[in-house]
Amino acid sequence: MENLDASYWNNRYDKNDDPWDLGEVSPPIKAFIDQLNNLETRILIPGGGNSYEAEYLFSKGFKNVYVVDVSRTALDNIKKRVPNFPETQLIHLDFFKLDMVFDLILEQTFFCALHPNLRTKYVLKMNELLVENGSLVGLLFNLPLYKDKPPFGGDKALYVSYFEKSFHIETMEKCYNSISQREGNELFFRLIKE
Repeated sequence: MENLDASYWNNRYDKNDDPWDLGEVSPPIKAFIDQLNNLETRILIPGGGNSYEAEYLFSKGFKNVYVVDVSRTALDNIKKRVPNFPETQLIHLDFFKLDMVFDLILEQTFFCALHPNLRTKYVLKMNELLVENGSLVGLLFNLPLYKDKPPFGGDKALYVSYFEKSFHIETMEKCYNSISQREGNELFFRLIKE
């Protein structure tokens, strides 16, 4: 799967076949969100899926939160849980076709859902979508995982090789507050567009 196949993802969400969906905001991302204080921050959650992060941000008063996903089912799931979430901020589109800018992009299982052939394109698109000094923050799996289907994994050295040309790597370290099933297998990172 080298592209963003809407039917593949709709099928997974229709069947609730997403074993890596936590059903809640992951603790490392929640801890990061809890440090944010500018409610006007323009935030993107790409390939957001059920996007508990968007729900949490919205509940805390962040109104400029956008989710982009190729799966209409995933976006409908968000709207069912959060009826007041603005429809215009649930964007049914291939991430690579998005033409907006953001202060912050939250990465939660999108990078690992993309075929590794798209990783360089991902880095370039993230850079394009961020304002100067904007941040890309989130989690990456720190283990090999699958070679033929999502989630695709990697390790710190591999990720640094992708991101170091386009971003200042402020941090990329093993999470200290992962859920127990992922303990030792997640990297928390913050990258700054220079």
